Amino acid sequence: MRRLRSSTVVLGGMGVLAATITSCGSEPDRRCVDPLTREKLPSYECESGSGSSTRGSYYYGGSVSDNRVSGGSFDKTAVDTGGFGCSGSGGG
Repeated sequence: MRRLRSSTVVLGGMGVLAATITSCGSEPDRRCVDPLTREKLPSYECESGSGSSTRGSYYYGGSVSDNRVSGGSFDKTAVDTGGFGCSGSGGG
């Protein structure tokens, strides 16, 4: 019975380690947004093509309500992905 307990502890520890690695490496949600109105736009509005101008900028994290974003940031590094054991600061 002792052997079963130790293997259970090892497997549980491996699960925690795997969750930590995957959550720290995850990217925050990214949306294409009009920087003036904060209106959510189609992704092609943020992608620059040959000679075309873009209307939107990428907005990271936050949520969408009534087609407008809030609670995130245009600065990707300012958004905390919320992973276990990860450090970061809140968006703004």
